Amino acid sequence: MRETTDSTICYAIAADGEVVAPHFGRCERYMLVEITDGRETARRELDNPGHEPGLLPRLLAEHGVHYVVAGGAGPRAVALLNRLNIGFLPGVTGEIETAVADLVAGQLETGASICEH
Repeated sequence: MRETTDSTICYAIAADGEVVAPHFGRCERYMLVEITDGRETARRELDNPGHEPGLLPRLLAEHGVHYVVAGGAGPRAVALLNRLNIGFLPGVTGEIETAVADLVAGQLETGASICEH
């Protein structure tokens, strides 16, 4: 995955309202969360500019994202993310705040992609 100069990891959580979105490319926005040495050190929102092949992986790479968290994504989107050294953590559902707490604790549970492609 993307290399860091320190121990900071940036996660982009696909968000619909206050919950983790079921689909990476069709969410309302991305909650960008930076975690350093087991602590949340920064948080910002990034609106989803639209579902256009290749756009979102490039945009997230420009924002320094290391991993995307979502319910699911299509295989092409995952391949594009991986090509840009961004990991994909699928199968995550529930409240965004719970996902952030689990990321900070190093205990985020992932699973199979839940979107149909």
